[in-house]
Amino acid sequence: MRILIVSDAWRPQVNGVVRTLERLALDAGKLGHTVEFLTPQDYPTAPLPGYPEIQLALATPQAVADAIEAHNPDALHISTEGPLGWLARHWAIKTGRPFTSCYHTRYPQYISARYPIPESVSYGVLRYFHNAGVATMVATPSLQQELLGQGFNRCLLWSRGVDAELFNPNAHSALNLPGPVFLCVARVAVEKNLEAFLSLDLPGSKLIVGDGPDRAMLEAKYPDAHFLGARFGEDLARIYASADAFVFPSKTETFGLVMLEALASGTPVAAFPVEGLIPELAHAGAGVMSHDLRAAALKALEVPREASRQFALGYSHESAAKQFLSNVSEAFYRPMLRRAA
Repeated sequence: MRILIVSDAWRPQVNGVVRTLERLALDAGKLGHTVEFLTPQDYPTAPLPGYPEIQLALATPQAVADAIEAHNPDALHISTEGPLGWLARHWAIKTGRPFTSCYHTRYPQYISARYPIPESVSYGVLRYFHNAGVATMVATPSLQQELLGQGFNRCLLWSRGVDAELFNPNAHSALNLPGPVFLCVARVAVEKNLEAFLSLDLPGSKLIVGDGPDRAMLEAKYPDAHFLGARFGEDLARIYASADAFVFPSKTETFGLVMLEALASGTPVAAFPVEGLIPELAHAGAGVMSHDLRAAALKALEVPREASRQFALGYSHESAAKQFLSNVSEAFYRPMLRRAA
């Protein structure tokens, strides 16, 4: 099966959506399928106002239609609700082609954190976008129930995987910081709620890995914290494995891939108990979730590192790819069979 994924999120952006899609293409290829992409790299771009790291494609409806038809995919998956996503949706509706989509990002919460726009308005737009497709993929059962409650028509589960070879406890090395070291890996932006972590009264050191529009402001406001910028590959794996606890203050995640990477590295997680995060994390004893983030961070220091590692090993890239492919196959071919009948 040849699948075309349309995504407004793409390199050089550094986020969970991009990493998830790139890994999906690799693992789907190993399973005998082809995943191709239509991204902003294919068009002139302009920076998103107030967020220059995100480049928006300047494409016309005809250009996107021509590109999709040139790919001639067996299945179309629209990954994001940006300009390319809307144009691909328009093409699919116009030509009568079914498509699947994915709810990667909690835009209602992201938007309300920056602008005075009620979440109900954003949910209405997103519901209109996704319900035109045959299915919307979501990462966790709790998010599935949430979106169904918001009027989304059909939500299928598509979990995530982690590279447990790259992210592993053996990557540990000294960070040369007073311990214990509390780590957070995230885009440095308002929607990640980093001040809830940075303002905590914790012993040892607070470490932020990542970049974004709020970095300079937060560095100036919290001079006791250590900001390393974006890190990748083995360097990132070393930092994960060398921290004593991973503190994730975001309340707007749909899964929290960085938490899974920390857990694979043997680093316990502390987070708020919000909907959409990795299910069963606290119940499995791999981390601590509490409305008191400081208490959760301190309690996470007592979690056995092996318990965190074992929990993460239950999330493989191959299983995630198989789940995605099954969703696409079922959602794409069932409407065609109904029409043929």
